[in-house]
Amino acid sequence: MAGDNLKEINLEAAIEESLLTEGGYERGDAKAFNAVNALDEQTLLKFIQTSQPKAWKKYTLIYPANPDQCFIDRVCKVIRERGLLDVLRKGFKDRAIEFKLMFKRPTNTLNPDLITQYNQNILQCMRQVHHSVSRPNDSVDIMLLLNGIPVVSMELKNQFTGQDVTNAIDQYKFDRSGADAAFEFKRRVLVHFAVDLYNVFMTTKLNGAKTFFLPFNQGSNGAGKVGGRGNPANLNGFTTDYLWKNILQRDRLLEIIEKYIHLEVIRDKKTKKVTKETMIFPRYHQLDVVEKLVADTKRTKEGRNYLLQHSAGSGKSNEIAWLAYRLASLHNEEDKEMFQSVFVITDRRVLNKQLQNTILGFDHYEGLIATITDKDNSAALKDAINDKKRIIIATLHRFPLIYKELDNHKGKQFAIIVDEAHSSQSGKSAEKLKAALADTDEALKEWAEIEGKTEEEMMQMDEMESMSDLLTQGQHKNQFFYAFTATPKPKTLQTFGEKRGEIYDAFHHYSMRQAIDEGFILDVLKYYTTYETSYKITKTITENPEYDEPPATKAVKAFHDNHEFVIEQKIALIVEKIREITLNKIGGKGKAMVVCASRAHAVRYFLTMKEYCKKQGYTNVKPMVAFSGAVQYGSVEYTEPQLNSTEELKISESALPMYFASDMFNVLIVAEKYQTGFDEPLLHTMIVDKKLRGVKCVQTLSRLNRICEGKTDTFILDFVNTAE
Repeated sequence: MAGDNLKEINLEAAIEESLLTEGGYERGDAKAFNAVNALDEQTLLKFIQTSQPKAWKKYTLIYPANPDQCFIDRVCKVIRERGLLDVLRKGFKDRAIEFKLMFKRPTNTLNPDLITQYNQNILQCMRQVHHSVSRPNDSVDIMLLLNGIPVVSMELKNQFTGQDVTNAIDQYKFDRSGADAAFEFKRRVLVHFAVDLYNVFMTTKLNGAKTFFLPFNQGSNGAGKVGGRGNPANLNGFTTDYLWKNILQRDRLLEIIEKYIHLEVIRDKKTKKVTKETMIFPRYHQLDVVEKLVADTKRTKEGRNYLLQHSAGSGKSNEIAWLAYRLASLHNEEDKEMFQSVFVITDRRVLNKQLQNTILGFDHYEGLIATITDKDNSAALKDAINDKKRIIIATLHRFPLIYKELDNHKGKQFAIIVDEAHSSQSGKSAEKLKAALADTDEALKEWAEIEGKTEEEMMQMDEMESMSDLLTQGQHKNQFFYAFTATPKPKTLQTFGEKRGEIYDAFHHYSMRQAIDEGFILDVLKYYTTYETSYKITKTITENPEYDEPPATKAVKAFHDNHEFVIEQKIALIVEKIREITLNKIGGKGKAMVVCASRAHAVRYFLTMKEYCKKQGYTNVKPMVAFSGAVQYGSVEYTEPQLNSTEELKISESALPMYFASDMFNVLIVAEKYQTGFDEPLLHTMIVDKKLRGVKCVQTLSRLNRICEGKTDTFILDFVNTAE
């Protein structure tokens, strides 16, 4: 922007010009916008009459007196009842006459009529739209309309006139009423953008001072690269012009409305009544990773691996869901369907359930998705694959049981989305997954070429066990892997990453630094304390003669002064710290995790903590323990369910996360289990009594970084490791 008079920059005019000349939009007339019903009625009627003339003719016969007004009234009614997103995607009927308010982009070019219909969508850019009946002088800077219906609004600011994106956000909070028809949640504008020269923020619901805006920035080093918050400098235009030159471009916006925006509905488990609704518009990195994966996959002729290194806070469940749906309908450059099935694979049942809920929550037709739960036998997975279900959600451990019982996959390709790839990508189960989905004819052909024999000769040899081994190894041409992890191990990088020079790197990044900077996770190291540091602080404070020692301070000193480091004193210190800190956080709902060196330590810590609390008369410290298998302690063999259950309450291993999330428990003592992939936002405190190194250190401490309402900090007390 060098040489321009920055104070005279007209962002509004620049956006309009770009959308009209390059974005596929028409110029909208703000005077035609009816604030009462929040529609450009003439454009809506023009779209219907032009694109659906037969339906319109029938309609005029049924409503001869005033068909235009009857139609507008009907549109407003169905949107009020069902929500705009649902009506745009599915259309509506009136007296058995079906209308579409939007035509979707066809998945291929085989039907020219569908392409013609899609091209009849009318996108308009309107400036200074007066949106309010009660405040007729109020206007929003830019409104984008689809077939006469407002779907995007924008407030624009220029730093060089003394305002920035925070002023735009305040304008939405305090000057834009959700009661105005144009801004009524779910029923008109689907997303609101606050924009200045350097930053973009968005929200999908205006709720006065409680309105919550999310960053919609690329990241300081650009989309998909390691960096912090914000955007990289743009030497060829505005820093934020990716919004209107990419995201709001005609085809992309229609695609987002059709395939990405999602109304998340939460219901009460007992009454089934709706308790919360959230309109989810993808964040920039989420759109970027899915679109880049889809574009690269479409160009790729043979199977390959993609590594997506996305931090906690990236919204990974939604990323996986969007990717699964996109891949399930993907056609290659020859207009042929790419995949027989898309698999969503986890190695833990609790994660599998979370992903099932997310994916099933998106709009889909019946029969599209097969979910293999713990209640299903292994034949259910075999049948889903043989029946060619489009999306199959399953845990990794199912594949070894069925991999020899499947139909031939000759000429068929599969997409496999792997969650928590740092743990899912190795082992016998992963090998059997490869074997289960392999094109055996293609693999045999490759094997024959290596051995210098014909395929027939290879088939006649008594080497089928070797053939089975072959199918479990390497990269198959019919398999595309999409592996998500926040913390890849070296082996994960080599398996799924791309070699760049001497190192392996991910296809796409959303870094922990960016997630922290953007406020999606907490910086746990900010609140990290070693035991030695804690003691020094305690000693300094207690040297004040007027200081009255609370139990936690006494416990720190007692532990330090006893050089035997007996477990009883550790437990006293842990319990008192939890009572002093954890139980006073997150509105009294804070929870703690104690990380032990072994399963035997976990059992001993649990029993000692229960005994200490009983002795002290404490009823507010309520521990659980998590470990695999059985542990011998003293003369007794213990299991996890045995220790956590009571006479009144039987708690299975699979039910532990649910019970720990409740008010019944607030301390979880672990040995290896739940140090990765465990997502409990109420976890505030971690006590570490185990050597942590490398990726395991990041994974363990990251259990605390999830945010929730009322959570502003965390606390780590480490007995073993140093800050470095």
